[in-house]
Amino acid sequence: MRPWLTSARRVTLSVMAAAACGLGSIVPAPARAADYAPVPGDFHMAGFRFASGETLPDLRLHYWTLGTPTRNSSGHITNAIVLLHGTGGDGLSFLRQQFAGELFGPGQPLDLASHYIVMIDAIGHGGSSKPSDGLRMHFPAYDYVDMVAASHRLVTEHLGIGRIRLLFGTSMGCMNAFVWAETWPDDAAAVMPMACLPAPLAGRNRIWRSMVMTAIRKDPDWKGGDYVKQPVAGLRVAADLLFIAGSAPHQDQKRWPTRAAADSYVATAEAALPGTADANDLIYQLDASRTYDPTPGLGRITAPLLWINSADDFINPPELGIAEQLAARIATGHFVLLPISDRTHGHGTHTWAVAWKDLMIDFLKRTPLPS
Repeated sequence: MRPWLTSARRVTLSVMAAAACGLGSIVPAPARAADYAPVPGDFHMAGFRFASGETLPDLRLHYWTLGTPTRNSSGHITNAIVLLHGTGGDGLSFLRQQFAGELFGPGQPLDLASHYIVMIDAIGHGGSSKPSDGLRMHFPAYDYVDMVAASHRLVTEHLGIGRIRLLFGTSMGCMNAFVWAETWPDDAAAVMPMACLPAPLAGRNRIWRSMVMTAIRKDPDWKGGDYVKQPVAGLRVAADLLFIAGSAPHQDQKRWPTRAAADSYVATAEAALPGTADANDLIYQLDASRTYDPTPGLGRITAPLLWINSADDFINPPELGIAEQLAARIATGHFVLLPISDRTHGHGTHTWAVAWKDLMIDFLKRTPLPS
């Protein structure tokens, strides 16, 4: 039993069998919570060297902060919560009502009165350096190792965070959190990966991503990435596949209970597609997972780790049994599979805090605070 998790809060690993998924570049996002004014910032890294061997003269990493930092006698920040977003999203994804409205307010687990929230735009996303800035398909072929290395430097060198109170990641950010926790085991007092597997992307998970990239590349308007107008036909296929990947059958049935309602949604969504995504950025975002494989290093993770997936997740299907096998390699970790309920939303459950907030509260109470 993990010492930081009571039996009352534990959820069995063998729960009965059972893009809101952070793919914000192409799938319309839910409304953001009001009453938050995040402070923007940029960290510039000269001559950043990517794992591919390529370099960028000036890599810009954009980020947002909320709350006030608390510093120790050495001047290091000790109350930082670092949030890592999903594919196609950005740091502001965490201001959606279902996340910020449940976590950031007075008395809530990440109360801004006592926490310093850092929301990073990963490489290739949001306000950070990305192909659509001008290099297009000549942009360095970044991967998750590069994303994590840049974010680590932002946190340690630029912001002066001594030890992260909580490293929290959703989807792609979940995978980044695993890479971070095994690469720099002492960086975080607690780690909370949401909606992913710490294993190479294969099977259906790689297939649908490959289908998206192929659809864009085969659109005549893509022109090898040097398009004059966005390749809308390819992006439409991408949007369809991304919707399915992030879908939640129980929620979708309630939201569109008739054939007419479902067809109407498709017509509205496709009409709104042009101008909502950059094709090259999307290719890079999806392909960044190609080298991901934290499995050899899972035993190096020493921080308390609470890993949560949901049973209605198309992207990380629980029937594969991968999570249970790999969770056993993390001595300080605990895996929770949420059963399908009115509170789960498929892969996107990672940002519907009502489904797992109690687990977070218990986890934070039982993990040590940085000093």
